[in-house]
Amino acid sequence: MVGCAYAYVGCYTTPDRDGRGNGINVFSMDPQTGAWTHAHLYDSIGNPSWLALNEAKTHLYSVHGGDTYGEVSAYAIDKSTGALTPLGAQANGGPNPVAISVLPHAPYAVVANYNSGTVASLPVNPDGSLGPRSDLYTLIGTPGPHPTEQKVSHPHHIPVDPAGQHFIVPDKGYDRTYVFRLDPTTGSIIPSAQGSVQAAPGAAPRHFAFHPTRPFAYQCNEINSTLTTFRYDAATGRLDELEVQTTLPADFTERNSTAEIQVAPSGTFVYVSNRGHNSIAIFAVNPQTGALSSVGWESSQGKQPRYFALTPDGSLLYAANQGSDTIVTYRVDQERGTLTPTGQIIEIGSPVSIVFVE
Repeated sequence: MVGCAYAYVGCYTTPDRDGRGNGINVFSMDPQTGAWTHAHLYDSIGNPSWLALNEAKTHLYSVHGGDTYGEVSAYAIDKSTGALTPLGAQANGGPNPVAISVLPHAPYAVVANYNSGTVASLPVNPDGSLGPRSDLYTLIGTPGPHPTEQKVSHPHHIPVDPAGQHFIVPDKGYDRTYVFRLDPTTGSIIPSAQGSVQAAPGAAPRHFAFHPTRPFAYQCNEINSTLTTFRYDAATGRLDELEVQTTLPADFTERNSTAEIQVAPSGTFVYVSNRGHNSIAIFAVNPQTGALSSVGWESSQGKQPRYFALTPDGSLLYAANQGSDTIVTYRVDQERGTLTPTGQIIEIGSPVSIVFVE
């Protein structure tokens, strides 16, 4: 059983993002097979490229990415039909917001602004709508060596830790990963005592994922196609690097960039998407040390798998191929971590994020 009722898919819609999508698409999910049936389309929305849920999964939040947008929006979810009710939008403090998260223990959302090198906080009102921005924090650092991708700061993700106390901001432009907490009264963004951790020059930290039960965390680095393992101190937000390894097979020499990283709900496997190799890399987790060992690679059956999503029970994985306009479904072997295509392929323009509501 996948335990899901609906899947919500975000996409790119505008030419500056090579967008071929048409808005937020909602699919009902078969609880036995995981098959999707289209239920709703919200097509008056530009570049709803990153979707996130509140902890109760009663509200959906979207950034509107790309150079022409600088806002984030909120929607109420009807769990009986999957339908969305728009609750308005707010400015996020810069063009091209790329990720949003809602804090579970404070009435705020936090946003990573890729083009302006800033992090924003916005209050979440009792009805789930967003209020005007509370704070805007400018990241400080030194650009990495890549001549075009690292000219300035480019925060790319903003996940909240399992305890709900700290949030992480990998910065692709500065080769740094920042750790923050939020003042629950004022919404002020406060750096951790450590502040940030440095990646290798040109690594380009992109996305970050926490182990669900152990003090470990994992980060994919976009430009040099590597995966970093950290020890994580939930009390202070401190990150300590444990190991770095490639996400690619030894015989692959073509251009590649990583995109998404997720830890299986069981905590036993880590998955990373490769754009170029066009695969999902699979790693097994040592539960004592957090170290990873390669299990193998599964083709994404498309181009540029910018995103993938695991169902909450970890039984299915959906790979979103931005470059070939498909979402490909895989059955997950929860003993070995391997992926087997089910044969279901959803055709949808420029898919770049997926969230599930039970």
